[in-house]
Amino acid sequence: MTIEVNGSERAVPDGSTVAEVLRLLGLPCDGVAVAVNGVVVPRTQHGAAVVPAWAQVEVLTAVQGG
Repeated sequence: MTIEVNGSERAVPDGSTVAEVLRLLGLPCDGVAVAVNGVVVPRTQHGAAVVPAWAQVEVLTAVQGG
């Protein structure tokens, strides 16, 4: 299925969870915030929250420094 991640289309397996999408992107589950279709998904739900086809996913990573 196709989803949009930070403005770019990505192909992911049907039924992928937020955690699986992060793994496919090579991102850790810690230190990121994820919203699916404008709704923030709590980190505790990343393994259970299924991303629907054509969802708009926003992934923000924490950055150290100033």
